[in-house]
Amino acid sequence: MNGLNISKDIIPVGEFKAGLSKWLKSVRETNHPLIITQNGRPAGVLLSPTEYDELVAVRSFIQSVERGIADAGSNKVYSTQELREELINHRGNRNNASEVDSRSTR
Repeated sequence: MNGLNISKDIIPVGEFKAGLSKWLKSVRETNHPLIITQNGRPAGVLLSPTEYDELVAVRSFIQSVERGIADAGSNKVYSTQELREELINHRGNRNNASEVDSRSTR
């Protein structure tokens, strides 16, 4: 995400509504977020689809890392051998389910 430019990236809601197409195009082309104010206070943020997708991906990654750290802290971990066995079982169950599905569609 690019830095915030106070004079260009913060606008009142009335100005935003009056030039909606212009602001959407600007956000899409510059990847600058647009802070929309109401009564002088921040009321919303407009992001480009690319910026939004990146934020969602980063958030998901951070949550995954946090879950991993929490699992490690509570000793919810697998040894390498346990993980291999679990993966083999999972793949075997998945393959068996696929075989059943393919037989039932014949």
